[in-house]
Amino acid sequence: MKIVFAFLLLMMAAVPGVSHAAPTVDDTFSDPAMETRARNLQRQLRCLVCQGESVDESGSPFAADVRHLVRQQIADGKSDQQIENFLVVRYGDFILMKPPVQPDTWLLWLAPFLVLGAGGAVAWMTVKKAASRGA
Repeated sequence: MKIVFAFLLLMMAAVPGVSHAAPTVDDTFSDPAMETRARNLQRQLRCLVCQGESVDESGSPFAADVRHLVRQQIADGKSDQQIENFLVVRYGDFILMKPPVQPDTWLLWLAPFLVLGAGGAVAWMTVKKAASRGA
């Protein structure tokens, strides 16, 4: 048992922590319009490490890399759609905060309703079982 506990402690120490501190600005555009465009695009991209935060608000190294990549592609003259397409090809539709509704993303869109339905079914069965015991 001690060996398992020691192994778990070592595994937890080996996993890098995810910082939820405010992101540091790696590089900014001197042009306010380009800076606004970059920030808006970064808000539409999900951090795959944090998953609940956009790339713009995440403090993870992954988010910093994506922010840098977005800014680099904007500086190269790419459109927002070209940048999004590049990131979707590289990381999949899950990188988008609002993935498109299509057959391969139906699970992303239906998952909250499936979980809610399953929770409701479990609650209904529990209440029904408790009522039958009490009667």
